[in-house]
Amino acid sequence: QVQLVESGGGLVQPGGSLRLSCAASGISFRLYAMGWYRQAPGKQRVLVATISSDGSTNYTDPVKGRFTISRDNAKNTVYLQMNSLKPEDTAVYSCNAKLFTINWWGKGTLVTVSS
Repeated sequence: QVQLVESGGGLVQPGGSLRLSCAASGISFRLYAMGWYRQAPGKQRVLVATISSDGSTNYTDPVKGRFTISRDNAKNTVYLQMNSLKPEDTAVYSCNAKLFTINWWGKGTLVTVSS
């Protein structure tokens, strides 16, 4: 059974930091490209960052320089370090695992940036 379980969300003040984690099980994690997506209230889900099986990373423009995606293949876990958080970063953050046409999703973790 494949599972992607996100953790680390919560309430943080503007300018603060959070680190999200996504623990995967039931897949050959090292083979998968991993990604973080977010869905703000009333909006569509959008890509935040990806990391390939070889460690190459990509970021959407609004988070460049503030967010860092990383992976630990020994722990089957992908991380999203989020710094300098803004109210517009408020969203449910979901983890994705992709291998060719196979896609697995986690249920998400809520991040709220508010004073």
